Amino acid sequence: MRTEVMVTMRAFLATTCILTGALLAGGCATKKYVRNTTAPIQAKVDQVGDQTTQNSTQIQDTRTQLKSVDEKAQSGISAAQERASAADARAAAAAQSAATADQHAGDAMNRANQADQKADQTAQGLSGLRNTVANLDDYKLQTSASVPFKFNQATLSKEAQADLDKLAGEIKTGKRFFVAVEGYTDSSGDKAYNEALSRRRADAVMHYLVSKHDVPLYRVHMIGLGEEKPADEGKTRAARAANRRVEVKVFSADQVTASLSTDANSASRAK
Repeated sequence: MRTEVMVTMRAFLATTCILTGALLAGGCATKKYVRNTTAPIQAKVDQVGDQTTQNSTQIQDTRTQLKSVDEKAQSGISAAQERASAADARAAAAAQSAATADQHAGDAMNRANQADQKADQTAQGLSGLRNTVANLDDYKLQTSASVPFKFNQATLSKEAQADLDKLAGEIKTGKRFFVAVEGYTDSSGDKAYNEALSRRRADAVMHYLVSKHDVPLYRVHMIGLGEEKPADEGKTRAARAANRRVEVKVFSADQVTASLSTDANSASRAK
């Protein structure tokens, strides 16, 4: 648009020059006539110049507005990108939390399965114990051992381990048996402490039989009796040493079962 305005102004100026030249060449025009003739033309030129200036101002304003709009658009795009990035981060965090929850659920399931297995083992042990108690009259003392302990200790000595090894070898072939483990102390010290010490001694024997000789845990019945049932009523050092012990007794029903089987076979042949 500005180019068209400049072309128009040049056309007016050219026309003006031609007219002025013609008038001067004719030599019949006066200065007043020239002024009167060129004044409207100059006014038109000024009007066109003003219009051009206004158009230029409007064009500049439009550019400024476009720049402002572009800046706002860029700002909006940046804000949208930031929100999108934040949303992606939250989604990733949610996915991580979900994965962690799944892992915890899996761990809980594993613990539940382990608890079920332990419960099954306990139930089997209780079932075996019930059968043992139900047929207690069939069980007879098969073998026994007295395991000594040092003063205020619940650790098995080498000699004590050897005695338990011998006892375990005698019961490995058995099918129907249980082991009674009774812990004792001497009369020295507090009664409650002695009872706890006697249980630790009995537990040491039970742990050795179960871990070293694979004796089923449900076949071992343990108790701590403290200073009760002393092996020696004396007050001497030797008497106190004799009372610091664990008595291990193995009861078996295999002999009774074998006897019943023999009687049944004899009766069958007699028929």
